[in-house]
Amino acid sequence: MSAPAAGAPAAPAAPLTPRIVSIHDVPANRRRGGDIRTILSPATVGSKSGFMGTLTLAPGEVVTEHWHPYSEEFLYCVRGQVTIRLNGVEQQLGAESGVVIPVGTRHRLVNTGDEDAFFVFCSGPLAPRPDLGHVDTEPLPAGGAAAPHPTVGPA
Repeated sequence: MSAPAAGAPAAPAAPLTPRIVSIHDVPANRRRGGDIRTILSPATVGSKSGFMGTLTLAPGEVVTEHWHPYSEEFLYCVRGQVTIRLNGVEQQLGAESGVVIPVGTRHRLVNTGDEDAFFVFCSGPLAPRPDLGHVDTEPLPAGGAAAPHPTVGPA
């Protein structure tokens, strides 16, 4: 086999194999509050560009403030009503609405409604290592500090 011509693109990485993963196939992570399930990620399906999951927040429940140094986040509210704080500014985010959270934007969610709020999120690109993906800016909920960091990529 001959070498590729100068300037030719490198051989593509091994392709992903399509795989269906259910919300029930992954454990809940409650480290920052709420029920966060990272459904499609490097750890679950071998993705290389980002990850996708769900968030369920009970009335009054909070996801503590944090920011992502490498990734932007897309957050879509399927049902419910929350107050989202973006760099200190509070806004209402209701059902059938979405928000883009740029890299470096501090964000926090509080379910201000009277029913569970349910979200779908995706983030990308990936941080170089999973432990570099989030920077916490307020104390974690009781018991959260002892919870393992979610694994979304290779360690």
